[in-house]
Amino acid sequence: MNALSQNKIKQIRCLQQKKCRDEHDLFVVEGEKMVAEVLMTASEHVEFCVSTADFYSEYAKGVEWYQCDEETLKRCSSLKTPNKVIAVVRKMAFPDTRTSFLLALDEVQDPGNMGTIMRLADWFGVKKIICSRTTVDVYNPKVIQASMGAFLRVQVEYTDLKPYFQKTQLPVFGALLEGENIYKTTVQPEGILLMGNEGNGISEELRSFISHPVSIPKRGGAESLNVSIATGILLSEFFRNA
Repeated sequence: MNALSQNKIKQIRCLQQKKCRDEHDLFVVEGEKMVAEVLMTASEHVEFCVSTADFYSEYAKGVEWYQCDEETLKRCSSLKTPNKVIAVVRKMAFPDTRTSFLLALDEVQDPGNMGTIMRLADWFGVKKIICSRTTVDVYNPKVIQASMGAFLRVQVEYTDLKPYFQKTQLPVFGALLEGENIYKTTVQPEGILLMGNEGNGISEELRSFISHPVSIPKRGGAESLNVSIATGILLSEFFRNA
């Protein structure tokens, strides 16, 4: 392993910013489990890895590798509790995925929610997520961390949702408070499930494209559901009889 230079440290820290990630087409993956998964399944995309001396993956053959102490790794990390290894990875191009069921996200802002929704999509076998351009960046370090490796398998595409919905032939299911009770509706994983912003829900300009409004009935006193929790509940119903 090589010693970590100041230039490499600056590069890793720079990639915490979207502008830098977009400019260089690179992003950061942190943690033993996720870095090992990237090395095992997509090592050709790994630019280099940085780790403490006590971590060196069996999958590291042919990968540029740098060693540093825990304090230096902490400086490179975007996490409050840094892991033992960081990988700098090239953004991956997915083949065009044609699918009969996908998720659409309208201005989801929280990285934790975005990553969890990706993880849910991966769990249920949803291969594609369409996002508004104002949705949080899929390569945000906190999104990558929360996705638990789903970024390797779930295609995330950013677009203007209004023209996208104008063109689609698929039915659009939208999570709305006034929607039909999901537990009294027979649904199959065919169409688009649209989820809205954490505070404002689905924007007015997109509501007109919803052909099947659905809701999760409230039984207690909670004001609302977290968007990732709501997504998980709805996906479970879509795939219940699939």
